[in-house]
Amino acid sequence: MFAQIRTYTINKGMMDSWLELFDKEIRPVHESLGIPIVATYVAPDRTDFVWVRTFETAEEIPAKEEAYFASPGRKALGSKPTDHIAKMDVKLVEAVLETAKV
Repeated sequence: MFAQIRTYTINKGMMDSWLELFDKEIRPVHESLGIPIVATYVAPDRTDFVWVRTFETAEEIPAKEEAYFASPGRKALGSKPTDHIAKMDVKLVEAVLETAKV
């Protein structure tokens, strides 16, 4: 199992609208394409949004990302996601130890 830990610095004053956009429009597109979002967090100062999406293999990521950007749902979003984001950082990590199930 692989995961992308994605940290987005959200433009000042836009966190509430970002959270609504993410929950109502971005997350459903991901999940409809078989890209599970397993966690979301907001930094205490409300500048950073951290989210984690998972994949069975690292090799499937390019095709799943291509399908996401080509999907009608993503196309309908236009520039709304990028209008909110000042900076993005994406790290790919691989599961190595069994962890507690929440």
